[in-house]
Amino acid sequence: MNVIDAITRRHSVRAYLDRPVSAECIRAILDAARQAPSGVNTQPWNVAVVTGETKRRLGEALIAAREAGQPENPDYPYYPDTWREPWSARRKACGLALYRALGIGRGDAEGRKEAWYRNYRFFDAPVGLIFHMHRGFRTGSFLDMGMFVENVMLAALEHALGTCPQASLAEYPDIVRDVLGLPDEQRIVCGMALGHPDPDAPVNRYRLEREPVDAFTTWHD
Repeated sequence: MNVIDAITRRHSVRAYLDRPVSAECIRAILDAARQAPSGVNTQPWNVAVVTGETKRRLGEALIAAREAGQPENPDYPYYPDTWREPWSARRKACGLALYRALGIGRGDAEGRKEAWYRNYRFFDAPVGLIFHMHRGFRTGSFLDMGMFVENVMLAALEHALGTCPQASLAEYPDIVRDVLGLPDEQRIVCGMALGHPDPDAPVNRYRLEREPVDAFTTWHD
């Protein structure tokens, strides 16, 4: 698979087959991803690989927090405080497309809740990844982390694996740190599901439109 094919084929996978992924395969993906660039070669990324009983405990702890009405307390703000156009429309279209693919109607509050809780279970993928970095790093290091995370997703395709990056897994960072035994100095950035995609799941077949190049590009001669 060439690089352009990998970039254009990558999409968020939200349903997985019950097939394990070996530690050797995960290591190979991370070994390729570590070639990502970073400012003055700081390499700020850390990864927690979560499987088995630990993955189950983490998911149940996050769901319990949401069920109890515990306020989210992410280590950093991910989304804007106020949604404006055109981003507001894109956000709504994203949600509608997802729920349509899942067969969840607008008034199905229970169905929407269960769909959201699947985030905390890594969509039942056999592997969950938690990306974290030291609190001493500033905003620029999020760029470095983003390039590393993208490398993970592209490298996974080479191994016929799917991924889904998940901001939701950073909503309750204290719980993540507690379950995984991470020190408080580590900022939880995001999570990711990793596994063999279920080709028959409708949720894996819908796609979202991307803006054309001329919509976000200006040329300065």
